[in-house]
Amino acid sequence: MGLFSRLLGRPGAQADKKFAWLEKERAHIEALSREYDSTTDAEFPAAASAAFERDSRREQLVHYAALVTVAAERTLGERPFTTQITGLIGLLEGQIVQMLTGEGKTLVGAMAAAGYALQGRRVHVVSVNDYLAERDESWMRPLFELLGVASAAITEALPDAERRTSYDNEVVYGSVQEIGFDVLRDRFVLEDSALRVGERDVVIVDEADSVLIDEARVPLVLAGSTTVEAADEQIAALVEGLDEGQDYEISPDRKAVSLTDAGADRVESLMDVDLFGADTATLAAINLALYAKALVTRDVDYLVVDGRIKLISDSRGRVAALQRWPDGLQAAVEAKEHLETSASGEIMDQMTVEELIHGYRTVCGMTGTAVAVGDDLREFYELEILVVEPHEPMIRQDLADRLYTYQESKERAIVEEVVEQHAGGRPVLVGTRSVAESESLAGRLRDRGIDAAVLNAKDDSHEAQVIAAAGRRGAVTVSTQMAGRGTDILLDEDDAVRSQGLLVIGAGRYTSSRLDDQLRGRAGRQGDPGESVFFTSLEDELLTRVPEAARFKEEGDETGFIANRRAAQLVEHAQRMAEGENTANHRDTWKFNELMAKQRQLVLARREGIRKSGAGQGELLESLKPETRGKIDGARRDHGEEVVEAALRDVLLFELDERWVEHLAYLNDLREGIHLRTLAHERPHEAFNKESIAAFAGFWPDVLETSSQVLDDATITAEGIDLAAHGLKRPSSTWTYIAADSAFGSDIETVVNRIRSKVK
Repeated sequence: MGLFSRLLGRPGAQADKKFAWLEKERAHIEALSREYDSTTDAEFPAAASAAFERDSRREQLVHYAALVTVAAERTLGERPFTTQITGLIGLLEGQIVQMLTGEGKTLVGAMAAAGYALQGRRVHVVSVNDYLAERDESWMRPLFELLGVASAAITEALPDAERRTSYDNEVVYGSVQEIGFDVLRDRFVLEDSALRVGERDVVIVDEADSVLIDEARVPLVLAGSTTVEAADEQIAALVEGLDEGQDYEISPDRKAVSLTDAGADRVESLMDVDLFGADTATLAAINLALYAKALVTRDVDYLVVDGRIKLISDSRGRVAALQRWPDGLQAAVEAKEHLETSASGEIMDQMTVEELIHGYRTVCGMTGTAVAVGDDLREFYELEILVVEPHEPMIRQDLADRLYTYQESKERAIVEEVVEQHAGGRPVLVGTRSVAESESLAGRLRDRGIDAAVLNAKDDSHEAQVIAAAGRRGAVTVSTQMAGRGTDILLDEDDAVRSQGLLVIGAGRYTSSRLDDQLRGRAGRQGDPGESVFFTSLEDELLTRVPEAARFKEEGDETGFIANRRAAQLVEHAQRMAEGENTANHRDTWKFNELMAKQRQLVLARREGIRKSGAGQGELLESLKPETRGKIDGARRDHGEEVVEAALRDVLLFELDERWVEHLAYLNDLREGIHLRTLAHERPHEAFNKESIAAFAGFWPDVLETSSQVLDDATITAEGIDLAAHGLKRPSSTWTYIAADSAFGSDIETVVNRIRSKVK
């Protein structure tokens, strides 16, 4: 029954029971904090450590909560609320803590990080970007210093030597990407002194739903041997001239595009190729170019800045720094925009954000919107949620959606609503799904005499100033999803503003209800008044997924407003469909990545053994030809055991790393085409696992064989082996990037269907 209760219970139900004891200890914590008031600054480190030396875990948590309450007030001028103490204890017990906007999660995370450090643990506080990591560590540093805990922040601009020193601190703040890239860079070190990250012990994840769910499938990539492979300009020009409906068709969910029979015939005639015969490479290039033309939209999916493509994060609405599509699609979009093709390179190693997080011994985190993904957090990370009620009751009013027929009628209605509210001095925040939509609405508002502040991926340089002013009387702010996550919108002290609060208008629902809730959460901070309302249209991307929605277009009134309740219910139905699809995609991706991650760990363990204890050298020597063994014995007499062992180690490490690069390329190629196995009635995951395991079985024998071939030809001198002289050159430089999710999951199925139709 316990299992069924766990499976059927709402997210957070288990944590409610686990932390029920805390209510009984509130008065005790308050009394202890008054006792700790007399503790001097010099006494704090010892007192903090002593808190975790008490007999029971409950006593430890209660005493630390009392002491850190005093420490926060003394150093930051902020005495933690009882709700923040609840969040602190939740983090220290390995939970995902849900706290609403404005409830002080930054302080909660810092108190928990210090608590782990005082127990001898190493802590990474992971945020979504460098700015927040640097800001939060700087802001919380006085608290850490009083408690005797060393802290630092990692950013992209930090030099390598300082980066290594920073990781030596007990608490390290950094973006998930930057820490992930450092883990990948550590993959190829030869000496301990070159390591950056070291052991991954405790991670506290800020905006946990975004990092653990939205970005879980994102591959972090370390590349070398940079090359430039231009897209075929002839294909780009040809595809540009194709017509939708006649030459190609887009799937109803707008996730796939494919040539029609007439389009395929036209392409074959113009290019003199057989797309479904010998010229499958041309077919793949055509599909990439079609996808770039029909489904990748400028100012929605990407920007063009200084002659380069800049991807826009769907969940954050801001430029996704360092992110790029897989090389083929990246080049196709660049060809579409008539830009110079950007560099690509050999993938030396990669790991998903999910694999990165699974590498920590203890995972916990905080966010304002965890319950909606409670089942996913449990399934993929075995994490439970502790829901913390707000310090002040939330009185924001969330109004019913307003549904319109077309995008045009929706935008007109939003403008009219803003004009009306602005006339009364009420601050308004309009959240949009894209850069293009934000600029369209801002332009319409300017035409009505309202100078709206615009915040989107094209210019986030004044984000803090825009958000700081968004709660003032008469302020109108139009923003993408980037609207100040990590920063609160504070209301003006004007009585009229205080009485009405901020109005948040959503210009269309997102594919995730959590993103809607994040936008709503800009209003109603810490008991403030406020309202939220979403304006949607039947042309919104979310509703185009539901064919049934189109039949309601005739029901709009003269303004385009649709009052039909059934039509309004379709919005939530479409959102549930999208969320279910995202979870299925996450599950599907993890099935592929899980085996790759296990193989990666086996290789890393083997590498560590070679690097630290000389593992594998005995096997290598046994595999050598007698004359090669004799040559090595001579080198041992001439130059000593240490030189020979170092030479064998260097050869094994190089060949192991090279073999992993080859294996990774094989796995990526295998996965790219694995869905075609459905033609042979095979299950893609089973086929992938079977073939990748078979390929990996020869991994170590291959390393030994190639290493022995090097030793056959090489000469060991007093300096060891000159690897470069034998063609064993490591890349002179490496670079990192984030690979966007593959866009071709459903497109592969379309190709399969096209092939089937040809076979028939």
